[in-house]
Amino acid sequence: MNDEQLRRAVEKQVKRMQRAEKERPTLLAQSVFMGTLALLFVLPMILGAYLGNWLDNMAQGYSIYWTIGLLLAGLVVGVINVYIFVREHE
Repeated sequence: MNDEQLRRAVEKQVKRMQRAEKERPTLLAQSVFMGTLALLFVLPMILGAYLGNWLDNMAQGYSIYWTIGLLLAGLVVGVINVYIFVREHE
């Protein structure tokens, strides 16, 4: 490898490192991403639990079947939301 080839290879590597440094996500961007994931996961579970509790209170006697069922449905919806969101932002 002569001097000219070595110089081009080093310049190419330096440009690649500078571009990678610019594209690196900031702490704020990572925090927003993680917060969005948390909302996408937790919100369907909370909504399922509240809706299930309301339905259980409407029924005669005390039952938790709707609460448990809709909480688990919210869990499934939350996992699917997170999966889709992460897949789109890769």
